[in-house]
Amino acid sequence: MAHPADPLSRRRSLGLLLGAAPTLLLGGCALNGVSEAVGAATQPLNERLEALLQGKGKLPEFRPSQVDPAALLINSFNGTPEFTPGSYRLAVSGLVSRPLNLDLAALAALPQQQCVIRHVCVEGWSAIVAWSGPRLADVVALAGLSPLAGYVFIESADQYYESWDLASALHPQTLLATHMNGAPLPAANGAPVRLATPIKLGYKLSKWVTSLKLMATLGDRRGYWEDQGYEWFAGL
Repeated sequence: MAHPADPLSRRRSLGLLLGAAPTLLLGGCALNGVSEAVGAATQPLNERLEALLQGKGKLPEFRPSQVDPAALLINSFNGTPEFTPGSYRLAVSGLVSRPLNLDLAALAALPQQQCVIRHVCVEGWSAIVAWSGPRLADVVALAGLSPLAGYVFIESADQYYESWDLASALHPQTLLATHMNGAPLPAANGAPVRLATPIKLGYKLSKWVTSLKLMATLGDRRGYWEDQGYEWFAGL
């Protein structure tokens, strides 16, 4: 089996070759007036390229022995929300036939999956982490997804917000993680529930997730950092 870093290196090389200019303009720095104008023109192409590179299949994963807990840094957006035991609910609404309000027991009753994957931060660091929990796709399927849905708007208890394309949300390695490295997810890392996937940069991976809303189009609020100039798709 190829080393997990090899496919990622090939994907990154192709992405840099075909999309270097848009990536530089649409990366993790606030856009100035010039780059904002260019970014508006190139972002759709950049997103299509990243979606093509992402594909629909599973990415190679790492061995559990490669997990490095100390490498996962904690970034706090607005402090760490507190949940009383049993108070957590995940709302699933919008373009679904069965709106849901799931507690942790309901999430635990769904098929559980572990992914040993690399978490990549736009600030330049990365960490190999073993995440586990239900797939986001299984939660959406339970709610009865409408064929009109194309995006997911995600809200968190710390007021952070994000939006994803539906294909990325339904990727087989996109999890609503409740455990990390074989133990319950720590509060500082997003407990009770956070997003985890190998196909998105870290700022897309919301912690303390409380709401998923399926939508046909993107609204004015695309993401906390995206609304300040960061790239929206943020694919790896």
